[in-house]
Amino acid sequence: MRALLALLATILAAHAAPRTSEHYAISADTIDFGGQRVASAHYTADGSVGPIVGVSTEAGTATIAKNGFIGQLYDILGYGLVASDYYPAELGTTQIFPVASLDDGTSLVLPAGDFTFSVLGGPLASISAEGIVTAGEVYENTAAMVGAVSPAFAGQFELPLYVQDTVTDNFGSYAGDALADAWQVQHFGTNNPLAAPGLDPDGDGQKNLFEFTAGLVPTDPASVFRLRIESVPGQPAHKRLVFSPVLADRTYTVKARTSLTNGSPQLLEDEASDDQLPERRVTDQSAAGARKFYEVEITQP
Repeated sequence: MRALLALLATILAAHAAPRTSEHYAISADTIDFGGQRVASAHYTADGSVGPIVGVSTEAGTATIAKNGFIGQLYDILGYGLVASDYYPAELGTTQIFPVASLDDGTSLVLPAGDFTFSVLGGPLASISAEGIVTAGEVYENTAAMVGAVSPAFAGQFELPLYVQDTVTDNFGSYAGDALADAWQVQHFGTNNPLAAPGLDPDGDGQKNLFEFTAGLVPTDPASVFRLRIESVPGQPAHKRLVFSPVLADRTYTVKARTSLTNGSPQLLEDEASDDQLPERRVTDQSAAGARKFYEVEITQP
């Protein structure tokens, strides 16, 4: 009994030395049977008897260190799903993980084999037993949803994803036709044969490929690209070309030739231009010949 009392007295009287680092300083403290909290402006430490356990928190980076525990101690706040990439590219993949959210701000990944994964909606081609999602083709950025169930957990976990339109001309029957899929779906819906690039469904003389390039509405016969040539008062050797519509995301190049049968059109020289949106006015300052033919080349970046 005397030996035991002496040991207890020794423990009760034990003192820890002051502890310091670059970011905190803790004065000397006594470690007793119940442990003791010591703190500074940015740091707290909950001690315990001897060197077995201790919990330290650093406020600056919201870091929690559980030192010396035989097993990690935590409380589970809830369950859910996370993804390696919430915005997968079309035809790309992303990994889904079932997780438990812990009270120390971390997450515990649960075994994928304990869950059954499924596609709940949106353009997702498949999801494997391991939770690997393969995205399908889209004509615009599109929302999707995956789910997971397990006999060990009540209810169904759900996770939204957002498939990115990274290839503009690969959707369904519109794939590979030189027209942006989003433009075709906007004006014709999905899988409409009238959206083919060589057709003129509104009968205005301008085909779908041209109307797409010029930024026109292919189902409206009044939506056409117009070009007219005007005289310049007081300048008989000048001609003014006026064309519309002019869009900010298009490039317009004016070319000219003196014959439709010989040679090729050349960039218009000695020109002056100005915009009075939606029109552009280009003045040819060397139009003194008997005749001259003009064309406007439109490109979309």
